[in-house]
Amino acid sequence: MDFGAVLQTNPPASRTVQLAKLAENHGFDYVWTFDSHILWQEPYVIYSQILAETRKVKVGPFVTNPATRDWTVTASVFATLNEMYGNRTVVGIGRGDSAVRVTNGRPTTLTELRESIHVIRELGNSRAVEYNGSQLQFPWSTGSELEVWVAAYGPLALKLTGEVGDGFILQLADVDIAKWMIKTVRDAAEAAGRDPDEITFCVAAPFYIGDDWEHMRDQCRWFGGMVGNHVADIVAKYGTSGAVPKALTDYIEKRTGYDYNSHGKAHNDHVDFVPDEIVDRFCLLGTAEDHIAKLEELKSIGVHQFAGYLQHDNKEETLRVYGETVIPALRETVTAKS
Repeated sequence: MDFGAVLQTNPPASRTVQLAKLAENHGFDYVWTFDSHILWQEPYVIYSQILAETRKVKVGPFVTNPATRDWTVTASVFATLNEMYGNRTVVGIGRGDSAVRVTNGRPTTLTELRESIHVIRELGNSRAVEYNGSQLQFPWSTGSELEVWVAAYGPLALKLTGEVGDGFILQLADVDIAKWMIKTVRDAAEAAGRDPDEITFCVAAPFYIGDDWEHMRDQCRWFGGMVGNHVADIVAKYGTSGAVPKALTDYIEKRTGYDYNSHGKAHNDHVDFVPDEIVDRFCLLGTAEDHIAKLEELKSIGVHQFAGYLQHDNKEETLRVYGETVIPALRETVTAKS
């Protein structure tokens, strides 16, 4: 299993770079960031500094969208970073949430998302693509390698992911829900004639090492609100008739709204509707042994990467314990002599 750390690009940018370096030092394979240019600093600028000050980690948005930047600009950024630092980038993408809603925009359609994935991936892999009636290719890009991973919850978005995604990003760590969604993506891939084993499955959630459960839950309750924001869109479209698991839809019954000024923040003040049970199911909390046990479950259902959100007050200690105890427990061991 691979491991990623998900950071917010709060100022100063040097702090984001510092955390990225610390994550690499503790054995993490990926450093992801939120991508919401009004709420936080522009991540694409910061990626260059992270790559310059690290050796191996891959970086990318968690997640970008097709609306806030021209697709060719997104592809150009990552092809350029690949030329500068080796192929150490990946693009996580979805229809759009905070980055578009804060500017009074709306998430893109699934058709637009599908088209953007194709354009970004082809250009980002040094290939030609048709765009707005023209055949385009970066004349300066050779050998760039760029995967595009799709973040999804709803049935049609999961179907699209299976049909075109290099990876699937699921932003919650409930084992039963993850199992259902992974199967849905794999089935869609098979129906489209793809090998589902070629898709990388990434589960993302807040992770907190500690033993004060009340405090850990309060630090991570924001996540249930963020997920609920996406689930509310699904319920508005599909109702609660079973298009998605009831375990995912039932808890938002008392949800009254969402304030993006508190998006992804531990002190989020409008997530009282999220019960402790949801926090425990959606997140990874507790001792190293608690984390290892849940990660083993996720690994057993086909999860290839766990990406942990670090939006809480115990960042360094959580990274340290993962590096010293959790990550080694999930790696394949090799003996020097037998």
